[in-house]
Amino acid sequence: MTVRGPLQLTLALFKPDVTRVPYVLKAIQQRIIEEDFLVVRHREVRLLRDRTEKFYAEHRGKFFYNRLVTFMASGPTQALILAHEDAIKRWRLLMGPTKVFKTKYEAPDTIRGLYGLTDTRNSTHGSDAPETAAKEIGFFFPEFNIENWYKTEEPKFREGLVKLDEDNFIHKLL
Repeated sequence: MTVRGPLQLTLALFKPDVTRVPYVLKAIQQRIIEEDFLVVRHREVRLLRDRTEKFYAEHRGKFFYNRLVTFMASGPTQALILAHEDAIKRWRLLMGPTKVFKTKYEAPDTIRGLYGLTDTRNSTHGSDAPETAAKEIGFFFPEFNIENWYKTEEPKFREGLVKLDEDNFIHKLL
């Protein structure tokens, strides 16, 4: 993929309901590639409850908070940094709306429409704005320097000088 404009980064999470089902995980990865996203970083993490509470702190006090935190701490999560010209908007469109029951009727071909189970077990998470993306990327990839990536790697990613390492599901520089 050769891109004309600068790439935007976003954080994507595959929640425990996805990581527990290998064929669903593979199907979502395939959709990411089909939609021309570049996978800049990828790792599996196991969120302990205190880290999960920190990540979802903005939802503290909401009726679904405890259920969400408990679920996210229940199993492995995969964190990815995705790149695309309009990564945040495109990833959110590919994920589909949060409310799974509604999504199954209004956006059935989205990730949540196809694989979401409930509003909590809705397969994926994605950043909603550039500021949020930077904060969330820093949470899961504290060693990743966004500014440095834009200076050194982004031009090469944009020019298509990368190859997908399918075993690790990450694009590597050529």
